[in-house]
Amino acid sequence: MSLHYPHAVPPSAGELIEVARGVFWLRMPLPFQLNHINLWLLRDGDGWTIVDTGFPDDAVRATWQQIIERLDGPVKRLIVTHFHPDHLGLATWLMELTGAPLWMTSGEFLTAHVVWHEVAGHGARFMVEQFRQHGLDTDHLAKFEKRGSGYRKAVPALPEYYHRLKAGDVATVDGKEWQILIGHGHAPEHMALYCAELDVLISGDMLLPKISTNISVFAATPDANALSWFLDSLDELAGQMPANTLVLPSHGLPFFGVQPRVAALRAHHEERLRALEISCEHAPKSAAELLDVLFQRALDTHQTMFAMGEAIAHLNYLEQAGRLSRSTGSDGVIRFLRLQHQPTAH
Repeated sequence: MSLHYPHAVPPSAGELIEVARGVFWLRMPLPFQLNHINLWLLRDGDGWTIVDTGFPDDAVRATWQQIIERLDGPVKRLIVTHFHPDHLGLATWLMELTGAPLWMTSGEFLTAHVVWHEVAGHGARFMVEQFRQHGLDTDHLAKFEKRGSGYRKAVPALPEYYHRLKAGDVATVDGKEWQILIGHGHAPEHMALYCAELDVLISGDMLLPKISTNISVFAATPDANALSWFLDSLDELAGQMPANTLVLPSHGLPFFGVQPRVAALRAHHEERLRALEISCEHAPKSAAELLDVLFQRALDTHQTMFAMGEAIAHLNYLEQAGRLSRSTGSDGVIRFLRLQHQPTAH
């Protein structure tokens, strides 16, 4: 079964498209290869709820001001799915502009703060050491050291207060119940929202129609099995959603087809895992040596950061599944070798 896209053309700058009763789609630009983010406005009685904020850019701020001036009521709250800059970056600014409170999970709110302050294993110096251990060359490491953490630039200010949302909570918007669903792997406590009455899932970055969201292992949790967490979260999501659920992703077009999309993502990651296994067949390899296996294109410094995190995530998965062994060489570099006698797959 292929995906079905009910809206072939995204909204233009400042345009709102109603994709379900009381649910409006808007799109903002991003200064990356992934050049846009989808944001959502929910009718909320005599006012509105905003889901995610966009990247802190003057053009985005100007577009938000135009939209908010056109709204027929106040912004009552701001819901943010996770801590990444394109989702949280304008939260403080929007809260000051509208007076709306922030609703978020604790895992994302607190992670934003430790990343911003570069403490507890988060930040450029920790990342550089992690990538050094996984074999990245000195030229790339020097670029990361010089570049530093980009999070403060991308999130100019962080909110100090929030309303906590947890797995299983319900946010009532305009009399409709939106169930809070938590996924892992892309971010610590990523929130998606599902409304059974509308059969609509605001999926954030957990489920995208064309690309697989980045799954990385961070220095603070070096042995994390982030890919397993992500795939388990997708399975749980697919098991909960009716087949005709409309998915509203943060990137790409709204679509129908949760279950086939999850199946395709599982197949994609298994294909990548098998390619890594084969590459580690005859000699142990580091994550840096395997970047070309996972990403068959040139990578700039920004993309290399994500690529290294993703490579480590796949290698951790394979090791913890008993498909690779890990060793640390005399040079301090971690490498992986395929195991010849693997456990029977279930």
